[in-house]
Amino acid sequence: MIRVLVAKPGLDGHDRGAKVIARALRDAGMEVVYTGLHQTPEQIVDAALQEDVDVLALSILSGAHPTLVPRIMDLIKKNHLDDVLVLLGGIIPDDDVPRMMNAGVAHVFGPGTDTQNIVAFIRERVSDDD
Repeated sequence: MIRVLVAKPGLDGHDRGAKVIARALRDAGMEVVYTGLHQTPEQIVDAALQEDVDVLALSILSGAHPTLVPRIMDLIKKNHLDDVLVLLGGIIPDDDVPRMMNAGVAHVFGPGTDTQNIVAFIRERVSDDD
């Protein structure tokens, strides 16, 4: 079963989108862990290690992605989690997408993305061990 960690880094207090994604991934047969609001990069990567996830789905609406995402990606590398697929969703300006991808994010999903597109993206890139 594909294991996904849905995380809300930083001080962003809005999690409706993250919860919609978590539910869609669960409905698609994936095991989903949601960390809740106000997570530090360290807490997120620790949770990814503890939960042995295949996918890390970050949701950021606060505009803090230029600081938070590189820090999370650095911690992922330091903890040898290079095989974890990292996705980013939320309010990410188009001009920032290349920088997020260069940091190691596999894909950036904007507001209004069909959840089935996210499910398909994950299934294309992560092997379902069951």
